[in-house]
Amino acid sequence: MSAQDAAEPPPLLLRAALEQLRLEGAIFFRAELTEAFSVESTPNAVAGAVHPGAERLILFHIVARGSCWVYASGDDGERHWATQGDVIVVPFGDDHVMEGETPVACVPIATLMDAPPWDRLPYIHHGGDGPRTEIVCGYLVCDDPLFDPAMRAFPPVFVVRLPDGAAAGWVHASIAYALEQTDPTKAGSGLVDTRLPELVLVEVLRLHLSSAPASDHGWLGALHDPIVAPALARLHAEPERHWTVVELAREVAVSRSLLDERFRQRLGRPPIRYLSEWRIHLAEELLATTDLTVATIARRVGYDSEEAFSRAFKRARELSPSH
Repeated sequence: MSAQDAAEPPPLLLRAALEQLRLEGAIFFRAELTEAFSVESTPNAVAGAVHPGAERLILFHIVARGSCWVYASGDDGERHWATQGDVIVVPFGDDHVMEGETPVACVPIATLMDAPPWDRLPYIHHGGDGPRTEIVCGYLVCDDPLFDPAMRAFPPVFVVRLPDGAAAGWVHASIAYALEQTDPTKAGSGLVDTRLPELVLVEVLRLHLSSAPASDHGWLGALHDPIVAPALARLHAEPERHWTVVELAREVAVSRSLLDERFRQRLGRPPIRYLSEWRIHLAEELLATTDLTVATIARRVGYDSEEAFSRAFKRARELSPSH
C-alpha cells in the first residue's frame, strides 16, 4: 500500500482539529470607518490586558457594510479586498492594516480607543466624510497548535467569502445581533461577551480549510502531503502508543529518512517532536476539562510515569500539571 493510499482524507483531521478547539475570551465590538481611512491594529500588544495570561489573540473582522483593503503590516503584506458579508481572519494576532480606497496617513487604532481592560469597549469611529464601512470585530484566545505561529497553519491575514446556504445565514444573523448589541445610541451597548464569536470563527475556519489550496509549509500543507498526512492521522489516532520514527515510517510505507525530511519541510520539526507537542496539548485539554488525575492523563497521552509527564509538561508550559 502506498503512502497516498494510506492517507486519511484531510477533511477528517480538519474536522477533528476544529471540534477540539477550546476558545476563550470571546468578545464582539464595532467600528465605523469612513472614507478616507487607514488604521493599523497591533492586537498582541494588548493580549494580556484583554485576556490575562494571553500572549496572542485571534481576531476576525466581519464586514457588515461597505468594503476595505486589509493586509499584514510590513513591506511584503499581501493586500486582500473585503466587501459586505466577508470575514477577515487574523489567526495569530499579527499587526495589520485596514484601509479604504483613497490613500491617507495610517493611524494606530490604539489611539482611537481607551486602554484596556474594558468594561465597555469604545465604539470606534474614524475617517473622513466619505462612504461608510462598518466592521464587527471578535477577539478570542486559544492555545491550540492550530494557532501556533511556528506552525503557520494559516496565512497571517485572509478573507473568507461565505457561500450561500445555512452557514452564511446564521453568520449574517450573528452580525445583525452584534450590530444591535453594539449600537452606540443604545444604553448598555459596547461590549458583547457571548459564544457567538467562537461559533462564527469555527465555521469560518471550516469553510476556509475545506477549500484553501495546500501551501508548501505549515499544518495545512502537511494535511495535503501524501507522506505526512497519513503519519499525522496515525499519531492523532493513537497518541498514547510508544511510537518510533522507524515504526511510523513502516506504517505509512516510506523510509525513515524520507518521513523525517518531509516532517521538517512541512512542519519544521521531526515526527517525534511533533508527537510530544501534540501529547502536551491533549494533556492540557484533559487537565482543563476533566476530573481525571494527573497519573491517568499521563498514561492516556503516552507517558509511562506521572513524573516523566510532569517534567515534560513543565518544560513545555513552564507550569506543573497541577497548576
